[in-house]
Amino acid sequence: MERRVLPQARRGTARATPLHKLALGASVVLGLVAAAPLSAQAAAPAACAALQEKYPDWKGKTLVNAINPHTPGYETIDPKNPSKYIGFDIDLGEAIGECLGFKLTYKPVTFAALLTTLAAGQADIVISDIYATKERAKAADFITYLKVFDGVLVAKGNPKGINGINMSMCGAAAAENTGYVEVPLIQALIPECKKAGKAEPTIQLYDNNANCIQAILAGRADTYVNDVNTVDSAVKAYPDKLEKAIAVTIPYSVGIAVPKDKPKFRDAVLAALIEVQKAGTHMELLKKHGLDVNNFKEPDILTAD
Repeated sequence: MERRVLPQARRGTARATPLHKLALGASVVLGLVAAAPLSAQAAAPAACAALQEKYPDWKGKTLVNAINPHTPGYETIDPKNPSKYIGFDIDLGEAIGECLGFKLTYKPVTFAALLTTLAAGQADIVISDIYATKERAKAADFITYLKVFDGVLVAKGNPKGINGINMSMCGAAAAENTGYVEVPLIQALIPECKKAGKAEPTIQLYDNNANCIQAILAGRADTYVNDVNTVDSAVKAYPDKLEKAIAVTIPYSVGIAVPKDKPKFRDAVLAALIEVQKAGTHMELLKKHGLDVNNFKEPDILTAD
């Protein structure tokens, strides 16, 4: 399923600094995008009719989904048609919306602005490959829907010998998105590197995955740690220049974020997601977009409480 969008969001620039000097501020929010209604890939499960009766507040409504559309396989601008969004999260959101009777439009923002956009009331939901953590749950409630496996992207041949978020990163430059959970994990290496008499890792902050990958291609960064599907996609696109050093386990799940003051909406989205999974749509979409089916997980709710 696809949605119409405006031209690609403005890309940010990066600044390499020692991690202890980083300031992870919110990024600029970009323009709201409307979408023409499209037919769902498959009919909504029969149980969805009962959900629309139980949760009538959103039936017939148009809601805004804040996304960072630079993650191939999940949400990105269609390379064949720059006026459309494509990806697993786009399709999954459409299926949930059809189940509850609402349609989605999209607000493209930088990754760091996803939750602030939601909290400011400029979006109703965030379905954008965002890891659900207790810290982030202070800003939004989450309905988890995917397991997390990270990959460590490096230049071909892995000249720095990086083999995980560990001491092999001492003295290395890591490209990451502003607000990513991997940032504090790398930051935690600073005292260990110092204790071992090694150079501190540095980080370059970008607004999207594409710029992180380009940093390695340009020789500005040594590594990029992110969702393994994103890393595998980058290696597939540049097989002569990039490789995956290793896959690492990150103790998080991917979640759909909803406002903390709307528990009824949270419960409605959870119920719809359960029905979408029962219908087999979730698994079909993972396969459709080339994502590992082992990422599938039954949904849970994560809150700060």
